[in-house]
Amino acid sequence: MFCLFGFERQVATRFLREGRMQTVLIIVGVAAGVAVVAYISALITGLQRNTLEKTLGAQAHITVSTPDDVVISARAPDTPATVLSQTQPRAQRPRSIANWRALVPVLEAMPEISAVSPTVSGSGLAVRGEATKSIALIGVELDRYERIVHLSSKIVAGEARLGPGEGIIGRELADDLGVRVGDRISLVTGGITDSLRVTALVDLGVREINRRTVIVPLRTAQSLVGLPGGATSLEMTLKDIWSAQTLAADLSRRFPYKVESWQLANASLVSALNAQSISTGVIRAVVMVVVVLGIASVLVVSVVQKRREIGILRAMGATQGQILRVFLLQGAIVGAVGSALGVLLAVGLIWVFTALVRGSDGLPLFAITLSPGLALEVAGIATLCGVLAAVAPARRAAKLDPAQAIRL
Repeated sequence: MFCLFGFERQVATRFLREGRMQTVLIIVGVAAGVAVVAYISALITGLQRNTLEKTLGAQAHITVSTPDDVVISARAPDTPATVLSQTQPRAQRPRSIANWRALVPVLEAMPEISAVSPTVSGSGLAVRGEATKSIALIGVELDRYERIVHLSSKIVAGEARLGPGEGIIGRELADDLGVRVGDRISLVTGGITDSLRVTALVDLGVREINRRTVIVPLRTAQSLVGLPGGATSLEMTLKDIWSAQTLAADLSRRFPYKVESWQLANASLVSALNAQSISTGVIRAVVMVVVVLGIASVLVVSVVQKRREIGILRAMGATQGQILRVFLLQGAIVGAVGSALGVLLAVGLIWVFTALVRGSDGLPLFAITLSPGLALEVAGIATLCGVLAAVAPARRAAKLDPAQAIRL
């Protein structure tokens, strides 16, 4: 653009240099606005990513299970009569998904699904000596389950191994029972007792989950829960986590099972993430409006101050289009320079946040980075705002009558 409009560029830069203090102040204002938008956007993005990683790090994106047991109300009597009846909800019991072995390859063949893991879930007691703790028993095929929750990355002691008679337990549960890797505990479920050697301690990111979790081989869980050859649920991860709700609805229509997405299981979390995104959008919009008003106000003052110069340029043959482009270029230059400085300032703010804000373990609370795509997006929007802010002053300058402008 600058090469095509040499005259306009020279005049625009000269006007900006003559009003040096005004130019510096508005560039600083644009830089501050861009820095705030870029920093807040990067901060919220990092916070949401960290929240999702912690929440979904220990659960599947979609879970397929058997429908809940329900009690059907008795048929109303044929003759009019007053009947006192009470329907009590039926206690849920572990049930296997019908034909789950045939369903697994069907799900794995779907392009949206990246991994499927059959699971047997149940409750019971973990016993060691005089210590007894209630547990949530999870039976898995380790290779498949690893692709769901990346269990090996959460091991804090021992080795991720699930052979016959072996199991992995939560770190807090190990503390409550007073066991270490290699020790044995007893599992009691529905009158069935089995011995288990602890091969690893795991940290799933939530203390209460760690306090209840016992992961055992799938066959062991089938025996303890009383579901030989069964699976109480099929857990899946997706290539795009935000497509879980749509895919879950589609699976519910295709198969006679209960299908639950992570959004449904974490409705309050989804609401919080949406509220954060809306708040970020509002902040960005308000800051950009302030930037537009700031640039527009400075250029309006510039038009008033440069009336005589504009009149002389028009008298020397400058067209209305050239005068219009002079002020549009001023807006673009101010927006571009302010955007570049604002992105650099945002990078500095992110560095300060990462260096100074630490958790109790001395590590950063969460990763926060300003991606090149986000930086270019914010800078481009700010530059466009600079051009838009210059439209009204530019049109005003272009419409000035040369004779009247020179006499003023």
